[in-house]
Amino acid sequence: MKTLATTAAILALGTGAALAEAHAAPMVEASDQSVANGIVSADMIMAPENGWMVVHRTDADMAPGPVVGYAPLRAGENIDVAAILTEDVAPGDMLMLMVHSEAGGMTTGAFEYTLGATEDGPIRVDDQLVMTVVTAQ
Repeated sequence: MKTLATTAAILALGTGAALAEAHAAPMVEASDQSVANGIVSADMIMAPENGWMVVHRTDADMAPGPVVGYAPLRAGENIDVAAILTEDVAPGDMLMLMVHSEAGGMTTGAFEYTLGATEDGPIRVDDQLVMTVVTAQ
């Protein structure tokens, strides 16, 4: 009887954790950082589906600009996501770290987005982009 109760408790905990992760709000957590090593990182990303962390240039207007890096994401929680920068980024430059989908492209696993395209495009929640902005140090 004790084994049955323990098994039931373990299953309930596992199911609860899976449900909590499945229902966690999409988000990006990152802070200002040095990009001297050619990489920009997010501390944590909660992605609603497989996709990409896309690094856009931006400015005080907060409009996404050209893509300067990207990294793959798995659905759910992603920790310490690092994107290799494809262009020089100077201290003081603002970078928008945004969650993009894997949907709509020709090839799964290949980043196909270009500014304004629908392939591998941005994910929106309540018509808001899932992103944060950091400043290069």
